[in-house]
Amino acid sequence: MALPVTLYDFQVELSHVDLGISQRVSLRLARHPSESLERLWLRVLAHCWRYREGSEPGPGLCEPALPDVIARDATGAVTLWVRVGRQDPAKVQQEADRNPGAEVALLFDSPRRMEAFAAEAAEAGLSRLGRVAVAAVEPALLAALASREERRVRLCLTIVGDHLYLDRAGETLDGPLHRASLA
Repeated sequence: MALPVTLYDFQVELSHVDLGISQRVSLRLARHPSESLERLWLRVLAHCWRYREGSEPGPGLCEPALPDVIARDATGAVTLWVRVGRQDPAKVQQEADRNPGAEVALLFDSPRRMEAFAAEAAEAGLSRLGRVAVAAVEPALLAALASREERRVRLCLTIVGDHLYLDRAGETLDGPLHRASLA
């Protein structure tokens, strides 16, 4: 018998200074039995990092071929496509080509994994990944967020430049958002 997914409710007071966003974001995420809490938190951070009106969380590991965050315009065309964790550069280039008008972004769980992705893309000669936004969160920040398993989370998240500041029930956390260029 397959294990059921677990639902998590995140209420985020998001302040994304660079984008001029101050918004309450409500996320209900299904956590697949094989998904770590760190990856679940990475999905939350990715949603907030690339937040826009109408963006929705994807199904996560329940449907691994789909993005972790997606937004569509009124015509149904994809305007935002975000994936988290380990990625195949060739598949990312295919998705970027398939959605030419969309903002495509990747958020990795460590700078090391992000650098490995960039090296693999360069080695494969994938030249059309230059428009993909790529960033990584420090593993220590993800571990700290995952240290408490709560299914209902209230969180204040401020993003300033390349830094994340979080407050979760009086616990203050912060960490850099590492960036890479694939051009």
